Amino acid sequence: MAFIALGINHKTASVAVRERVAFSPEQLVDALRQLCRVVGSREAAILSTCNRSELYLEMEDVQPEAVLNWLAQYHDVPVADLQACAYVHKDDQAIQHMMRVACGLDSLVLGEPQILGQIKSTYAVAREAGTLGPLLGRLFQATFSTAKTVRTDTAIGENPVSVAYAAVSLARQIFTDLSESQALLVGAGETITLVARHLHEQGVKKIVVANRTLERATQLANEFGAQAILLSDIPDALVQSDIVISSTASQLPILGKGAVERALKLRKHKPIFMVDIAVPRDIEPQVGDLDDVYLYSVDDLHEVVTDNLKSRQGAAQAAEELVVQGTSDFMQRLRELEAVDVLRAYRQQGERLRDEELARVQRALANGTSPEDALMQLARGLTNKLLHTPSVQIKRLSADGRCEALAVAQELFGLTTGDSN
Repeated sequence: MAFIALGINHKTASVAVRERVAFSPEQLVDALRQLCRVVGSREAAILSTCNRSELYLEMEDVQPEAVLNWLAQYHDVPVADLQACAYVHKDDQAIQHMMRVACGLDSLVLGEPQILGQIKSTYAVAREAGTLGPLLGRLFQATFSTAKTVRTDTAIGENPVSVAYAAVSLARQIFTDLSESQALLVGAGETITLVARHLHEQGVKKIVVANRTLERATQLANEFGAQAILLSDIPDALVQSDIVISSTASQLPILGKGAVERALKLRKHKPIFMVDIAVPRDIEPQVGDLDDVYLYSVDDLHEVVTDNLKSRQGAAQAAEELVVQGTSDFMQRLRELEAVDVLRAYRQQGERLRDEELARVQRALANGTSPEDALMQLARGLTNKLLHTPSVQIKRLSADGRCEALAVAQELFGLTTGDSN
């Protein structure tokens, strides 16, 4: 058994690097199959979010270099760029890492709940791709169980904060009265849904939701009395928008410098606050060079979230202890599973010896041996055969000076040695 977790995240790599190795949802199934084929892994899963790209694999012969090379080649990124920021965890450390990620202990926003849903999606995609086998499958289930325990038994999820919450908090610092502002939200996924909810709670009455499909935009807009538009309508909506928060899965920027520049002229240079939560980025970085634009990326939210996390620090320690316990329990279950094959073989051997002795005694009975003698032959023959191999092996271990093995044998058979008077 060998697990590895290899990846980059917001702690080790800038958004400029992370967006280069992000996987779109459409890529994942084919990427998983290719990953297993190239590196020789029987099981694999890929977690790709705005803050991390991680590969989880079960491998008999762990070769992290092959996995890193595949990641670099798949995204056409120089492997040296990834070597500078990639991390690798093996076996129990890989298990503990996955559990920490699922519990939000490794997130930009400590304890944020969205990551667990993303881990569950990772599990579902690996199943769809056919790269989820029994070991990774068990690891995911153990991870879900540990995350549930952490949410139930600690305060890690209290006083909700998230990247979405941080973005709205920053807007609140810039605009004294959010109720007078219009917000343009680009995308209609889980993060933008949270942004819309936080803005609505802060009293923002004018919200516009732009999305690739009008149907999905309308569904979200209806929840908060907002207006739904298509991405192609963004230039017009931008003129009226004081706040722009974007989070889509687009592989190319949606908002360019030219479009924002034109909107600013029509706004008579009234400032626009913009937050780009997406990876790859939805808003061209050059937009931040414009006067009257305050552009923030996910990496810029670090300072904003710090003040919101102090209440979770105490709970984090309790959560870490639960993760350590969850890792230990899972490793113990794996070790028990490793013994199954040995126990099965040992039982089959015992049953074969039993059948051989029983057949021999039945022949003896048929030849006139008394039942009493036949029972004695059965007991003596079965005992001798069951004890023969262990006796030979124990003598060999003793002759080889394998004292530790003798101690294990004594424990295995529940024996006590020494004279008894």
